[in-house]
Amino acid sequence: MQQLNFEPVLTSDKETALREHVRSFLAEHGDFPAANVIDSWSVCDPAFSKLLAEQGWIGMTWPTEYGGGGRSYLERYVVIEELLAAGAPVGAHWVADRQSGPLLLRFGTEAQRQYFLPKVTQGECFFAIGMSEPNSGSDLASIKTRAERVDGGWIVNGSKIWTSWAHVCHYMITLCRTAEPSDNRHAGLSQLIVDLHAEGITIRPIITLAGEAHFNEIFFDNVFVPDEHVAGKVDEGWSQVMAELAFERSGPERFLSSYKLLEESISVLGKMALKQESMATIGKFVARLMVLRQMSLSVASQLQDGKLPVNEASVVKDLGTSFEQELPEAMRLILSTEPRANAKEGIERLLSDTILKAPSFSLRGGTREILRGIIARGLGLR
Repeated sequence: MQQLNFEPVLTSDKETALREHVRSFLAEHGDFPAANVIDSWSVCDPAFSKLLAEQGWIGMTWPTEYGGGGRSYLERYVVIEELLAAGAPVGAHWVADRQSGPLLLRFGTEAQRQYFLPKVTQGECFFAIGMSEPNSGSDLASIKTRAERVDGGWIVNGSKIWTSWAHVCHYMITLCRTAEPSDNRHAGLSQLIVDLHAEGITIRPIITLAGEAHFNEIFFDNVFVPDEHVAGKVDEGWSQVMAELAFERSGPERFLSSYKLLEESISVLGKMALKQESMATIGKFVARLMVLRQMSLSVASQLQDGKLPVNEASVVKDLGTSFEQELPEAMRLILSTEPRANAKEGIERLLSDTILKAPSFSLRGGTREILRGIIARGLGLR
């Protein structure tokens, strides 16, 4: 039976120096609106992404011949951790940097790498995720979007949903069915690089309960995709998607969406005479945060070694989601304040924003049920 691997990881003086550099950068450029600091990787600011590109902080681990920084996964981890902890608006380049670029590095053609990756590292090309569909829920293998082969390429028909920032992105790596369904539900799927400005594409916003419009539904009406935009091998999209999810599910974004609330709560509570129970609550969340961070660092180290720790990434995402969703209610119970959505800043606004957004945290990147099914299968338990 396979076991989970979370070997301890220690950062070096190189990462420490980089961390100080990032903090200095944020001290100069980090005056972010209060509404943006919760779940900041869902906040899109192309101008800020361009500033990060100028620092060499997009595509940090990619080879230099594609415009990347040739740096380690731990160095990238430090940068991402500091940006998220500060509430930096990194949503514009997020998907391209986190998973689309690594996917093309692993499965794409040399022409695709030469064309797309330098544009991403320069902050000039953004990608959306084209996986989820209406009526499919978390059952990704049940997708209905089809791509039919024609002369020189493929014609795509269908729809995708929950495509964050698709309305400002340039491309979307889209999972399509390219063969008739069979007894193997995971067969006959392929990934295509779709130009989001192509003829036949309609993008409609989905307004969230928080009044935000970063989600979209996308419709494909006879959209042509050339053969050179097939990502990887035809009909092998399922294995590629599983590899992609190892990048998507394991980073610090899986437990730092609520971090600003924890940080501010500790600051506020530190000025009060606390009950033993309240002190214990804070201690438990800080301890959980440290454990999650070490687990996430371990996954980053495994990615650095060329491994695909799908099970470990799923565990980080599952436990991180629980941490993020339980935190706002716990802080509400021990803070002597009420959440106020109309507050311009401060703990009232942070508490309100986190409570409002937290329910969505268990949906993105796979629901708990799906994650636990993946973990169980990976460990040979089902």
